[in-house]
Amino acid sequence: MTQTHHPLAAALWMTGSIAAFTSMAIATREIGGEHDTFEILAYRSVIGWLIVVGAALALGRQGQITADRLGSHVLRNLFHFTGQSLWFWSITLIPLAQVFALEFTSPIWVMLLAPLVLGERLTRSRLLAAALGFAGILVVARPDFAALDPGIMAAAGAAFFFASTTLMTKRLTRNEPIIAILFWLTLMQAVLGGVMVLWDGRVALPSLATLPWLCVIAVAGVTAHLCLTTALSLAPANVVVPVDFARLPIIAAIGAVFYAEPVEASLFLGAGLIFLGIWINLNAETRADRQQRKVTNP
Repeated sequence: MTQTHHPLAAALWMTGSIAAFTSMAIATREIGGEHDTFEILAYRSVIGWLIVVGAALALGRQGQITADRLGSHVLRNLFHFTGQSLWFWSITLIPLAQVFALEFTSPIWVMLLAPLVLGERLTRSRLLAAALGFAGILVVARPDFAALDPGIMAAAGAAFFFASTTLMTKRLTRNEPIIAILFWLTLMQAVLGGVMVLWDGRVALPSLATLPWLCVIAVAGVTAHLCLTTALSLAPANVVVPVDFARLPIIAAIGAVFYAEPVEASLFLGAGLIFLGIWINLNAETRADRQQRKVTNP
């Protein structure tokens, strides 16, 4: 499959991913006291799988779902399930802004590993975007690494597994249709979640109060991965991932408004650094894309 390079289109798709992941975090916070982490993951994935299968049938793309790269899908989903489990758990333990701040160390792992795993170039603009984004995260969240409680450790661990998932997703987009990636994602996550739910022998069935939130989580989960996977098919991982930094100031503002989590002037300074890094990177990538087009089509 020919690799494309459309950084602005990828950035637009990432805005959908940001909105979906934010919605998922809010819904998880709302039902965290009713369902444990593995129940949320299992219910989300079952509903998500039904959505993906319905979409494949409606669009006539069920033939694109094959088991040709099943091993890669298994590895990707083991990484993803581990990261998601740690992420959902951390949301119930520490402030949302801190969860997202620690999660966003994952682009650093992507930046370091992408040249080795994907053969991507590590340009100055990409390094600068990652550095400014990470600096903005530290300014906003100011995580206390000296007091490593379980929530902080879980969020930090999730970051590494999310980076591994991103790299595997990018590799899969080179040969696999997006509908196939989403099909195996939701199916394998449902199986893994179901196994872990049954492991402890305690299952809380959805109630009238929690079912709508579970549906929000499922729809948001499929939407987030559709947008993220599409973005990764349009541009290098080192271009796509820094855009996700914008999620931090957004979730910090939501935490302040709806959950009375403290917000300070540092939020605006950190957000400024984050968006500056995104703008510099996208501007550089767009110029490079235009120059490449001129060379290809003089």
